[in-house]
Amino acid sequence: MLATLPFMSAVRTETDSMGTIEVENDRYWGAQTQRSIENFPIGRDRFVWGRAIIEGLGILKAAAAQANAELEQLPADIAALIVEAANEVASGALDDHFPLVVFQTGSGTQSNMNSNEVISNRAIEMAGGEMGSKVPVHPNDHVNRGQSSNDTFPTAMYVATILELDRELYPKVQKLRSTLHAKAVQYDGLVKVGRTHLQDATPITLGQEIGAWVAQIDQALASVRSAATGLFDLAIGGTAVGTGLNAHPQFGDRVAAIIAERTGHPFRSAENKFAALAAHDALITTSAALRTLAGALMKMANDVRWLASGPRNGVGEIVIPENEPGSSIMPGKVNPTQCEAMTMVCTQVFGNDATVAFAGSQGNFQLNVFKPVMVHNVIESIRLIGDTCVAFNDNCAVGIEPNTAKIAENLASNLMQVTALNKHIGYDNAAAIAKHAHKNGLTLRAAAIELGHVTEAQFDEWVVPLDMTSNQ
Repeated sequence: MLATLPFMSAVRTETDSMGTIEVENDRYWGAQTQRSIENFPIGRDRFVWGRAIIEGLGILKAAAAQANAELEQLPADIAALIVEAANEVASGALDDHFPLVVFQTGSGTQSNMNSNEVISNRAIEMAGGEMGSKVPVHPNDHVNRGQSSNDTFPTAMYVATILELDRELYPKVQKLRSTLHAKAVQYDGLVKVGRTHLQDATPITLGQEIGAWVAQIDQALASVRSAATGLFDLAIGGTAVGTGLNAHPQFGDRVAAIIAERTGHPFRSAENKFAALAAHDALITTSAALRTLAGALMKMANDVRWLASGPRNGVGEIVIPENEPGSSIMPGKVNPTQCEAMTMVCTQVFGNDATVAFAGSQGNFQLNVFKPVMVHNVIESIRLIGDTCVAFNDNCAVGIEPNTAKIAENLASNLMQVTALNKHIGYDNAAAIAKHAHKNGLTLRAAAIELGHVTEAQFDEWVVPLDMTSNQ
């Protein structure tokens, strides 16, 4: 007996400059999208993390239709249909109709046409027409009026990246930063051993140690915000090569102003459209700043797992939450899993940035054709950093507590407190005390008195760990 074939929806015939092709009748996309599906079966990453590019294209297409209507380049009724359909795209209502993967044409042409076709067919449906007929709304002549993929796709890239930074990075990193800042204030007076070269060093406070993480995050976030200002310069209005051919002279400025008003971000039409199409240095710089932020998080996460190592035979100066079993063979073992997850994210961000940097170097003449992979990696980095900061905050940072007994034990045996004696007895005599204490298993105080370099009263006056944590 033959197996029952799955139900297949009816198809319609769509056309483009290559001829005809069949598309499933319940899909809003058209011929060029269908060809891309068939020609680029590469990977499984749909465009793009968090549907950001789809939203960016929807915002752009609505703004373009509005601008064209204001400039009398489109009939008001056609523009209104486009705006309504494009707003559905931006809202996420039509996400299922954007099936394309990242690895397609390097200009993003197929994704631009995907948006044109979806908006066209949805607008036709709204108007009571026949999908695929291109009447009354044509995907190229109307939805893409005054545009080229070469300026629309990079515009959508930049809009999407700014929105993702604002929603998915800044607040999530700030949440972790605020938790760490509170811990730094809380433990500002708790003196512990400092370490350089993974060796004992002069004392610091736990608050100072955590505060350094906060400062590094603050600096990295400031760098991201600064780098992202270059993303406000949009390519729209440049059309195919930067000359603005087939667009109204005021089109780029008008579209950018509409996008700025809608998003609340100061988008503007780029002064030099040739550079806006051929290079994406602002995106490269933003990616590099994200890499720097990842480096700061890598340092923090590694410090936390070192400080929490043990519980019996490690540094063990802080305690972190125990979230899940750490071994399938060692009963009772618990691992610093949030630190491990965060550091893996950081390595992925480093790799993403390497891809973006190389792709950004590949502009030829009037166009860079690595746009999809560049924006995909930047947005992936944004999402990964944001997500790991929330997970680390909620499942680790909020539960960081000092192991005061271990901190006191390590501080009591710290030979580098001898540094406080340098200005009183000289470096060489202080070094002799430290070496004598280490060789003979003595405390620093006992070694100093035994060698006769200081009296008990002098040692107690000059070697005060808390006083060594500041230069006051």
